[in-house]
Amino acid sequence: MDFILRPWRREDAAAVAQYANNEKIARNLRDVFPYPYTLADAESFVDSCLGADGSCQLFRAIEVEGRAAGSIALCRGGDVYTLAAELGYWLAEDFWGQGIMAQAVRQICAEGFARWGGLVRIHAEPFAHNAGSRRVLEKAGFTLEGVLRKSVCKRGRVCDSCMYALLVEDM
Repeated sequence: MDFILRPWRREDAAAVAQYANNEKIARNLRDVFPYPYTLADAESFVDSCLGADGSCQLFRAIEVEGRAAGSIALCRGGDVYTLAAELGYWLAEDFWGQGIMAQAVRQICAEGFARWGGLVRIHAEPFAHNAGSRRVLEKAGFTLEGVLRKSVCKRGRVCDSCMYALLVEDM
């Protein structure tokens, strides 16, 4: 399916509120992603993306069928992690299983490596039980580096997460 990665626009908030208000999405993301997800949440999120200057954060809307149907971002590390960035993403359930996210991951990683010369690593840390997200990373060329046992607590449940990474030479 066709999609576009593009900068965020204020008018994306309504679509984000519609698509992000999904418990299946929220249960696989960090607690900063609320459920229920309101229009006010979407407006705040879009404003934060618009306020990023690009020096350490790269936020993109995933546009499908003319609407913002998901989000993908890279956040560059600081201190001893300055040559690494963390990847995060979500996509509307209507578009799961269509290959969009693996392609979007490849695109934003290529942009991150090009934009931040010297960046050597992009990593992601999905919950171990999130098979769909793990499959996305593997299809995008990421390598599973390990399972972090009992590393997260989501909704009162302690669970494992996985460390995946893509190195610049893997591109």
